[in-house]
Amino acid sequence: MNKRGEISTQGIITKGIGGFYYVVDAEGTVHETRACGRFRKEKIIPRVGDRVKLSPGLDAVVELLPRKNALIRPPVANVDRIVVVASLTSPAVDMYMIDAFLLSAEAAGIDAMLCINKSDLCTEEECRSFCAVYEKAGYETVITSAKAAEGIDVLRPYLKDKVTAFAGNSGVGKSSLLNRIGDFCLETGAVSEKLARGKHTTRHVELFPLSFGGFILDTPGFSRVELPGITADTLSGLYREFAALEDECKFTGCLHLKEPDCAVKAAVEEGRIHIKRYESYQYFYEKLRDNKFWKIGKDE
Repeated sequence: MNKRGEISTQGIITKGIGGFYYVVDAEGTVHETRACGRFRKEKIIPRVGDRVKLSPGLDAVVELLPRKNALIRPPVANVDRIVVVASLTSPAVDMYMIDAFLLSAEAAGIDAMLCINKSDLCTEEECRSFCAVYEKAGYETVITSAKAAEGIDVLRPYLKDKVTAFAGNSGVGKSSLLNRIGDFCLETGAVSEKLARGKHTTRHVELFPLSFGGFILDTPGFSRVELPGITADTLSGLYREFAALEDECKFTGCLHLKEPDCAVKAAVEEGRIHIKRYESYQYFYEKLRDNKFWKIGKDE
Protein backbone atom coordinates (compact mmCIF):
# COMPACT_ATOMS: atom_id res chain seq x y z
CA MET A 1 0.00 0.00 0.00
CA ASN A 2 1.43 3.42 -0.93
CA LYS A 3 1.27 6.73 0.93
CA ARG A 4 -2.20 7.49 -0.46
CA GLY A 5 -3.55 4.23 0.88
CA GLU A 6 -3.77 2.65 -2.56
CA ILE A 7 -2.77 -0.96 -2.99
CA SER A 8 0.39 -1.23 -5.11
CA THR A 9 0.42 -3.82 -7.85
CA GLN A 10 3.66 -5.77 -7.98
CA GLY A 11 5.08 -7.79 -10.80
CA ILE A 12 8.18 -8.91 -12.63
CA ILE A 13 9.68 -7.32 -15.75
CA THR A 14 9.67 -9.88 -18.55
CA LYS A 15 10.82 -7.68 -21.43
CA GLY A 16 12.16 -4.20 -22.12
CA ILE A 17 12.03 -2.72 -25.63
CA GLY A 18 12.30 0.88 -26.80
CA GLY A 19 11.81 2.38 -23.37
CA PHE A 20 8.78 0.21 -22.58
CA TYR A 21 8.83 -2.41 -19.83
CA TYR A 22 6.42 -5.32 -19.87
CA VAL A 23 5.43 -6.41 -16.37
CA VAL A 24 3.57 -9.59 -15.44
CA ASP A 25 1.58 -9.43 -12.18
CA ALA A 26 0.61 -12.28 -9.86
CA GLU A 27 -2.51 -13.02 -11.94
CA GLY A 28 -0.48 -13.35 -15.11
CA THR A 29 -1.69 -10.08 -16.65
CA VAL A 30 0.89 -8.24 -18.75
CA HIS A 31 1.15 -4.45 -18.30
CA GLU A 32 2.96 -2.19 -20.79
CA THR A 33 4.75 0.45 -18.73
CA ARG A 34 7.45 3.09 -18.73
CA ALA A 35 9.88 3.90 -15.93
CA CYS A 36 8.89 6.96 -13.90
CA GLY A 37 10.91 10.17 -14.30
CA ARG A 38 12.77 9.62 -11.05
CA PHE A 39 14.56 6.64 -12.57
CA ARG A 40 16.13 8.77 -15.29
CA LYS A 41 17.11 11.45 -12.79
CA GLU A 42 18.76 8.87 -10.52
CA LYS A 43 20.19 6.92 -13.49
CA ILE A 44 18.37 3.75 -12.48
CA ILE A 45 17.87 1.29 -15.32
CA PRO A 46 15.32 -1.49 -14.74
CA ARG A 47 16.32 -4.92 -15.98
CA VAL A 48 14.47 -8.00 -17.08
CA GLY A 49 13.87 -10.06 -13.95
CA ASP A 50 13.43 -7.03 -11.69
CA ARG A 51 10.52 -7.24 -9.30
CA VAL A 52 8.74 -3.90 -9.31
CA LYS A 53 5.81 -1.85 -8.05
CA LEU A 54 3.48 -0.20 -10.54
CA SER A 55 1.63 3.11 -10.45
CA PRO A 56 -2.13 3.10 -9.63
CA GLY A 57 -2.80 3.43 -13.36
CA LEU A 58 -0.62 0.36 -14.01
CA ASP A 59 1.26 2.23 -16.72
CA ALA A 60 4.51 3.12 -14.93
CA VAL A 61 7.19 1.37 -12.91
CA VAL A 62 7.51 3.45 -9.75
CA GLU A 63 9.77 1.32 -7.57
CA LEU A 64 12.34 -1.46 -7.93
CA LEU A 65 12.20 -4.02 -5.15
CA PRO A 66 15.59 -5.11 -3.73
CA ARG A 67 17.62 -7.27 -6.09
CA LYS A 68 19.29 -10.43 -4.87
CA ASN A 69 21.74 -10.33 -7.79
CA ALA A 70 22.29 -8.73 -11.18
CA LEU A 71 24.34 -9.37 -14.29
CA ILE A 72 25.66 -6.74 -16.70
CA ARG A 73 25.80 -9.01 -19.73
CA PRO A 74 23.22 -10.29 -20.19
CA PRO A 75 21.48 -7.40 -18.33
CA VAL A 76 19.19 -9.40 -16.03
CA ALA A 77 18.32 -9.44 -12.34
CA ASN A 78 17.16 -11.90 -9.67
CA VAL A 79 18.37 -15.01 -11.47
CA ASP A 80 18.29 -18.29 -9.55
CA ARG A 81 20.31 -20.36 -12.00
CA ILE A 82 22.32 -19.96 -15.19
CA VAL A 83 22.33 -22.80 -17.69
CA VAL A 84 25.41 -22.44 -19.88
CA VAL A 85 24.58 -24.02 -23.22
CA ALA A 86 27.37 -25.25 -25.48
CA SER A 87 27.80 -27.59 -28.42
CA LEU A 88 30.80 -29.73 -29.25
CA THR A 89 30.41 -29.07 -32.96
CA SER A 90 28.57 -26.66 -35.28
CA PRO A 91 29.79 -24.36 -33.78
CA ALA A 92 32.91 -25.90 -32.26
CA VAL A 93 33.13 -25.85 -28.49
CA ASP A 94 34.86 -22.88 -26.86
CA MET A 95 35.89 -23.73 -23.29
CA TYR A 96 36.99 -20.19 -22.55
CA MET A 97 33.50 -18.94 -23.35
CA ILE A 98 31.95 -21.60 -21.12
CA ASP A 99 34.28 -20.72 -18.26
CA ALA A 100 33.66 -16.99 -18.75
CA PHE A 101 29.93 -17.56 -18.25
CA LEU A 102 30.60 -19.74 -15.20
CA LEU A 103 32.95 -17.13 -13.72
CA SER A 104 30.30 -14.44 -14.19
CA ALA A 105 27.78 -16.64 -12.38
CA GLU A 106 30.17 -17.41 -9.52
CA ALA A 107 31.01 -13.71 -9.10
CA ALA A 108 27.31 -12.84 -8.92
CA GLY A 109 26.55 -15.66 -6.50
CA ILE A 110 24.28 -17.45 -8.97
CA ASP A 111 24.11 -21.23 -9.24
CA ALA A 112 25.25 -22.49 -12.64
CA MET A 113 25.22 -25.70 -14.63
CA LEU A 114 26.34 -26.89 -18.06
CA CYS A 115 24.13 -28.15 -20.88
CA ILE A 116 25.75 -29.79 -23.89
CA ASN A 117 23.26 -29.44 -26.74
CA LYS A 118 23.33 -30.88 -30.27
CA SER A 119 24.29 -34.30 -28.94
CA ASP A 120 22.96 -35.75 -32.19
CA LEU A 121 26.06 -34.34 -33.92
CA CYS A 122 28.61 -36.18 -31.77
CA THR A 123 29.03 -39.47 -29.93
CA GLU A 124 27.81 -40.12 -26.42
CA GLU A 125 31.40 -40.81 -25.37
CA GLU A 126 32.49 -37.37 -26.61
CA CYS A 127 29.68 -35.68 -24.70
CA ARG A 128 30.36 -37.63 -21.49
CA SER A 129 34.08 -36.97 -21.69
CA PHE A 130 33.56 -33.23 -22.02
CA CYS A 131 30.98 -33.11 -19.24
CA ALA A 132 33.42 -34.93 -16.94
CA VAL A 133 35.69 -31.87 -16.99
CA TYR A 134 32.97 -29.79 -15.33
CA GLU A 135 31.52 -32.53 -13.15
CA LYS A 136 34.99 -32.87 -11.60
CA ALA A 137 34.82 -29.12 -10.92
CA GLY A 138 31.51 -29.52 -9.07
CA TYR A 139 28.99 -28.53 -11.74
CA GLU A 140 25.79 -30.33 -12.71
CA THR A 141 25.73 -31.27 -16.40
CA VAL A 142 22.97 -32.30 -18.80
CA ILE A 143 23.26 -33.61 -22.36
CA THR A 144 20.48 -32.65 -24.78
CA SER A 145 19.50 -32.56 -28.41
CA ALA A 146 16.82 -30.01 -29.21
CA LYS A 147 16.55 -31.43 -32.72
CA ALA A 148 15.95 -35.00 -31.51
CA ALA A 149 14.04 -33.92 -28.36
CA GLU A 150 16.48 -35.84 -26.17
CA GLY A 151 17.40 -34.93 -22.59
CA ILE A 152 14.62 -32.35 -22.26
CA ASP A 153 12.85 -34.22 -19.45
CA VAL A 154 16.18 -34.45 -17.60
CA LEU A 155 16.65 -30.68 -17.84
CA ARG A 156 13.14 -29.57 -16.80
CA PRO A 157 13.45 -30.38 -13.05
CA TYR A 158 16.43 -28.00 -12.81
CA LEU A 159 14.17 -25.18 -14.04
CA LYS A 160 11.03 -25.76 -12.00
CA ASP A 161 9.99 -22.79 -9.83
CA LYS A 162 13.19 -20.88 -10.60
CA VAL A 163 14.21 -17.91 -12.72
CA THR A 164 16.74 -19.46 -15.07
CA ALA A 165 18.91 -17.69 -17.62
CA PHE A 166 20.10 -19.61 -20.65
CA ALA A 167 23.43 -18.28 -21.88
CA GLY A 168 25.88 -19.29 -24.56
CA ASN A 169 27.45 -18.07 -27.75
CA SER A 170 25.46 -17.90 -30.99
CA GLY A 171 24.50 -21.08 -32.77
CA VAL A 172 24.55 -23.53 -29.85
CA GLY A 173 20.76 -23.96 -30.03
CA LYS A 174 19.49 -22.05 -27.00
CA SER A 175 16.27 -20.90 -28.66
CA SER A 176 15.61 -24.35 -30.13
CA LEU A 177 16.15 -25.84 -26.70
CA LEU A 178 13.75 -23.39 -25.06
CA ASN A 179 11.13 -24.13 -27.71
CA ARG A 180 11.31 -27.78 -26.69
CA ILE A 181 11.17 -27.02 -22.98
CA GLY A 182 8.20 -24.68 -23.02
CA ASP A 183 6.46 -25.06 -26.38
CA PHE A 184 7.48 -21.53 -27.34
CA CYS A 185 7.92 -20.24 -30.86
CA LEU A 186 11.28 -18.50 -30.59
CA GLU A 187 13.07 -17.72 -33.84
CA THR A 188 16.01 -20.01 -34.57
CA GLY A 189 18.82 -19.82 -37.11
CA ALA A 190 21.41 -22.03 -38.77
CA VAL A 191 25.14 -21.87 -38.21
CA SER A 192 27.01 -19.98 -40.92
CA GLU A 193 29.35 -22.36 -42.77
CA LYS A 194 31.65 -19.49 -43.68
CA LEU A 195 31.98 -18.04 -40.18
CA ALA A 196 31.42 -21.30 -38.22
CA ARG A 197 29.16 -19.45 -35.80
CA GLY A 198 25.46 -18.98 -35.35
CA LYS A 199 23.25 -16.16 -36.50
CA HIS A 200 21.84 -13.89 -33.79
CA THR A 201 18.18 -14.90 -33.69
CA THR A 202 17.47 -13.55 -30.19
CA ARG A 203 17.61 -9.76 -30.34
CA HIS A 204 16.61 -8.84 -26.83
CA VAL A 205 16.49 -10.37 -23.37
CA GLU A 206 13.09 -11.79 -22.52
CA LEU A 207 11.63 -13.79 -19.67
CA PHE A 208 9.10 -16.54 -20.45
CA PRO A 209 6.78 -18.27 -17.92
CA LEU A 210 6.97 -22.05 -17.71
CA SER A 211 3.78 -24.08 -17.48
CA PHE A 212 5.32 -26.24 -14.73
CA GLY A 213 6.45 -23.25 -12.64
CA GLY A 214 9.20 -20.69 -12.94
CA PHE A 215 10.56 -18.49 -15.71
CA ILE A 216 13.31 -18.84 -18.27
CA LEU A 217 15.38 -16.10 -19.86
CA ASP A 218 16.52 -16.29 -23.43
CA THR A 219 19.46 -14.00 -24.11
CA PRO A 220 21.12 -12.84 -27.33
CA GLY A 221 24.06 -15.01 -28.30
CA PHE A 222 27.40 -13.30 -28.34
CA SER A 223 31.06 -14.14 -28.81
CA ARG A 224 32.64 -11.95 -26.15
CA VAL A 225 32.08 -11.85 -22.42
CA GLU A 226 32.92 -9.15 -19.90
CA LEU A 227 34.05 -10.03 -16.39
CA PRO A 228 33.30 -6.85 -14.42
CA GLY A 229 34.45 -6.79 -10.81
CA ILE A 230 36.76 -9.77 -11.23
CA THR A 231 40.48 -9.17 -10.79
CA ALA A 232 43.51 -11.37 -11.30
CA ASP A 233 43.93 -11.63 -7.54
CA THR A 234 40.32 -12.75 -6.91
CA LEU A 235 40.04 -15.07 -9.90
CA SER A 236 41.12 -18.32 -8.24
CA GLY A 237 38.33 -18.08 -5.67
CA LEU A 238 35.79 -18.32 -8.51
CA TYR A 239 37.08 -21.73 -9.61
CA ARG A 240 35.17 -24.08 -7.30
CA GLU A 241 37.79 -26.80 -7.32
CA PHE A 242 40.55 -24.28 -6.52
CA ALA A 243 38.69 -22.59 -3.67
CA ALA A 244 38.27 -25.92 -1.89
CA LEU A 245 42.06 -26.39 -1.73
CA GLU A 246 43.37 -22.88 -1.08
CA ASP A 247 43.80 -23.46 2.68
CA GLU A 248 46.17 -26.33 1.86
CA CYS A 249 48.62 -24.16 -0.08
CA LYS A 250 51.84 -23.30 1.73
CA PHE A 251 51.54 -19.56 1.15
CA THR A 252 48.54 -17.38 1.97
CA GLY A 253 47.27 -15.72 -1.18
CA CYS A 254 48.86 -18.35 -3.40
CA LEU A 255 48.15 -17.63 -7.06
CA HIS A 256 48.67 -21.28 -8.05
CA LEU A 257 51.17 -20.35 -10.75
CA LYS A 258 54.86 -20.44 -9.76
CA GLU A 259 54.56 -20.79 -5.99
CA PRO A 260 56.07 -23.91 -4.35
CA ASP A 261 53.97 -26.40 -2.37
CA CYS A 262 50.77 -25.34 -4.10
CA ALA A 263 47.84 -27.66 -3.37
CA VAL A 264 46.06 -26.69 -6.58
CA LYS A 265 49.04 -27.51 -8.82
CA ALA A 266 49.48 -30.79 -6.94
CA ALA A 267 45.81 -31.63 -7.56
CA VAL A 268 46.28 -30.91 -11.27
CA GLU A 269 49.29 -33.23 -11.43
CA GLU A 270 47.34 -35.95 -9.62
CA GLY A 271 44.31 -35.56 -11.90
CA ARG A 272 41.97 -34.33 -9.16
CA ILE A 273 41.63 -31.03 -11.03
CA HIS A 274 41.31 -31.31 -14.80
CA ILE A 275 44.23 -29.85 -16.72
CA LYS A 276 41.83 -27.99 -19.04
CA ARG A 277 40.39 -26.05 -16.13
CA TYR A 278 43.86 -25.15 -14.91
CA GLU A 279 44.80 -23.94 -18.40
CA SER A 280 41.60 -21.91 -18.40
CA TYR A 281 42.63 -20.30 -15.12
CA GLN A 282 46.05 -19.40 -16.53
CA TYR A 283 44.41 -17.87 -19.62
CA PHE A 284 42.00 -15.70 -17.66
CA TYR A 285 44.66 -14.71 -15.13
CA GLU A 286 46.84 -13.30 -17.91
CA LYS A 287 43.88 -11.47 -19.45
CA LEU A 288 42.84 -9.89 -16.16
CA ARG A 289 46.42 -9.07 -15.18
CA ASP A 290 46.92 -7.25 -18.48
CA ASN A 291 43.46 -5.59 -18.35
CA LYS A 292 42.33 -7.38 -21.50
CA PHE A 293 39.27 -9.12 -20.08
CA TRP A 294 36.98 -7.43 -22.63
CA LYS A 295 38.66 -9.42 -25.41
CA ILE A 296 37.79 -12.86 -24.04
CA GLY A 297 36.13 -14.97 -26.72
CA LYS A 298 36.46 -16.20 -30.28
CA ASP A 299 36.80 -12.73 -31.82
CA GLU A 300 40.23 -11.95 -30.38
